[in-house]
Amino acid sequence: MALSVGFWVLAAVTVAGALVVVAARNVFRGALSLVLSLVAVAGIYITLSADFLAGVQVLVYVGAITILLIIGIMLTHEVQQAGTPNRFRVPAFLVSVVFLGVMAFVFLQTPWHTAPAGTAALTPTAGSLADKLFEPGGFLLTVEVAGVLLLAAVIGAIALARDK
Repeated sequence: MALSVGFWVLAAVTVAGALVVVAARNVFRGALSLVLSLVAVAGIYITLSADFLAGVQVLVYVGAITILLIIGIMLTHEVQQAGTPNRFRVPAFLVSVVFLGVMAFVFLQTPWHTAPAGTAALTPTAGSLADKLFEPGGFLLTVEVAGVLLLAAVIGAIALARDK
């Protein structure tokens, strides 16, 4: 019961934060509302017993992308000015309403298959993922090679940008 209440409270916080992101006139306040929304999504993952996804959500989205966004906003000179009117506001609203209608239709028409009550045990996922990663014949080498390739790509991008 407590997990259900926590889920719905976090879902309401997520939606409220997302609405503030869209409606905020100040870009910096919108970015802070995005942080709130993303942290609430991590909380939703915890209530669903997906602790690995919650950790990735906090590390990648809240810790990296949002901080990068806030730094970019702080380095922009036009942040102090109010938002300029946008001629795409009405078409964007109409597309959003159509998208919401399509998503609601799909959500209501999908036959959702769930486990019977009391059969699904909520177990943490990070332990089983760690076992798959670190066991003999696991995927640790693959993850390390991907990290080295991404580092090489970032260094190459910096070297190309530096020459200009």
